[in-house]
Amino acid sequence: MLCVVAMASPRTRVLIVDDEDNHRRTLAIGLRLEAFDVQEARDGEAAIELCESGADFDVAIVDLMMPGINGLDLARRLRTRRPDVRVVLTSAYHLSERQLERADVGAIGFVPKPYHLDELVAFLRAKVPVSACA
Repeated sequence: MLCVVAMASPRTRVLIVDDEDNHRRTLAIGLRLEAFDVQEARDGEAAIELCESGADFDVAIVDLMMPGINGLDLARRLRTRRPDVRVVLTSAYHLSERQLERADVGAIGFVPKPYHLDELVAFLRAKVPVSACA
């Protein structure tokens, strides 16, 4: 008798926070196809609610320009509430590394829109090691 044991490999848990529904959903589908566990939030308030409800994620991909809680404010709040979560900011508006450092939000990087899924996946795999996943 042949017995096959499937071992689950750790998967990076991603929270996508973007008020553009089509962009958020398309990115979520793409990341799921690349074996990421994905949760979505339509804005900063929804992301905070997820965080307070005990949702578990390793990295948050946060749009910079959103109504209500913008991306910089959300990154600061995540850093306070969940210092273990890595934040990647994204926007059609360019943000230099120096501006990112001056913003002091604890983000691990900025990925300008538009981007190709493979570029974002490579960035996530480089910046969020599998060991970060529980």
